[in-house]
Amino acid sequence: MKLITEITHDVEVLKEDGAEGKPSNYYITGTFMQAEEKNRNGRIYPIKIMEKEVKKYSKKYVKENRAMGELGHPEGPTVNLERVSHMIKDLKMEGNSAVGKAKLLDTPMGNIATNLVKEGAKLGVSSRGMGSLEEKGGAKYVGNDFMLAAIDIVADPSASSAFVDGIMEGKEWVWDNGLVVEKYIDSYKKNISKSNSRTLDEVAEFCFADFLSKL
Repeated sequence: MKLITEITHDVEVLKEDGAEGKPSNYYITGTFMQAEEKNRNGRIYPIKIMEKEVKKYSKKYVKENRAMGELGHPEGPTVNLERVSHMIKDLKMEGNSAVGKAKLLDTPMGNIATNLVKEGAKLGVSSRGMGSLEEKGGAKYVGNDFMLAAIDIVADPSASSAFVDGIMEGKEWVWDNGLVVEKYIDSYKKNISKSNSRTLDEVAEFCFADFLSKL
């Protein structure tokens, strides 16, 4: 089984005013996953597989207040409680779309996400799961063993394109405390240069998320 991550763009921010003397609650809502369409990573989720997993995830995690996600782009299938930023409150199928609603939590990462949306930042969501892939007809079909692990909050995916432009133009980034050094930039360049048209977006997003994590 492989770690399977996908980026979705269409999320909105909802603000619900709290009771007198209490802070407002912030939510993100929109399409969290999409079935039957070839996505930017060249993958297709059959509708029956997505319906089954969304129903299972909703029953096992959402309804039990266990459907937590992280801020950023995690590299593994498990949820790191120290990086939890939100909790999925609703997830259901509407046609070929898995539509959801997530509450930003009063955690360190949740507060970062809340402040970002207050400042007008555009955020996206990234689904994260495990499963097998079968290639046919120029696309990779997600197998029946797919298991949804989490839905995370990520930076506007378009930011990674700007990051790639900067890297490939030869710009170097240095952080005063030494956490971001030239060797990381060289590694990003090599990974981006080796990627093809089908994997470029995924590689770019990973490199960009990794770069942000070092700041």
